[in-house]
Amino acid sequence: MDRSWITTTKPGDPKYQVGVREFVKFAVKNSGGRHKLPCPCHMCHNFLYKRPEEILNHLEKWEFDKTYTRWIWHGECRDEASVSNFSDNANEGQHTTEGDRLEEMLHVVHENFDEDPTKFESLLSDSEKPLYESCTKYTRLSAILKLYNLKAGHGLSDQSFNMILELVKDMLPDDNVLPSCTYEAKKTLSVMGLPYERIHACSNDCMLYRNENESLERCTICNASRYKNDEGRVPAKVLWYFPIIPRFKRLFSNAGDAEKLTWHAYGREDDGMHRHPADSPQWRFIDGEFPEFAKEKRNLRLRWLQSIWLIE
Repeated sequence: MDRSWITTTKPGDPKYQVGVREFVKFAVKNSGGRHKLPCPCHMCHNFLYKRPEEILNHLEKWEFDKTYTRWIWHGECRDEASVSNFSDNANEGQHTTEGDRLEEMLHVVHENFDEDPTKFESLLSDSEKPLYESCTKYTRLSAILKLYNLKAGHGLSDQSFNMILELVKDMLPDDNVLPSCTYEAKKTLSVMGLPYERIHACSNDCMLYRNENESLERCTICNASRYKNDEGRVPAKVLWYFPIIPRFKRLFSNAGDAEKLTWHAYGREDDGMHRHPADSPQWRFIDGEFPEFAKEKRNLRLRWLQSIWLIE
């Protein structure tokens, strides 16, 4: 597809108008059904999310971002050169980690910053800032992600991770921008996290202080106090709840993960043999009981002991 119009034409030029319409068609085709997409007009310098008709309106009035010639935010794969700058796949056999899919992750969380684009601008800056002046392999954000994956994967304590960060930072050139402590690394990554709820719980796991029990200060079953002490008002126990729908949305935002989540419908060999839960009588029973649910192949079925959860 000819994209010379991005750098050689301006709004009002017939070639520019044709190019803009081709871009919007391409973006919608690769949107995965999303209603809003990043707008690459000159005024939306943070690629704020807009509806396709709003994007077309913006681009007809304002110039297309001249630096945006590979449309990675609208479904186009990155070229080999850009991948090599930020991935760490030189050693065969190593697993791909979040640091290697940095642009995909930024694309996924971008929509969460519509109301506060300055936070995303800071995150984007960290994703482009070299770890040190001559570094071409890691940015500040990709380095933090790589190291934090090691912490999580090997169960390292915050104190141990502090020591690792201090040592690695000392080994790097003096102008490096690696965080020197776990708190700073967590603060950088926190804006990329999934939404969560903190729910107070009984210290003996009898109940949660939510809904009609939200204002109670003692457990209705064992009478234990909600707090460690009455003066500090520090909860005795806290449940960290990660809503499941945003987690599935994030999975479906990645083409590879989305393909795996729909494998039962499009990739499974249906020959009467029982190799997958989709081959089971229970699966067919659920599809029969909920035919509208079964029509959408992206709907998910979660099994927990004897209960079946249907997730649309």
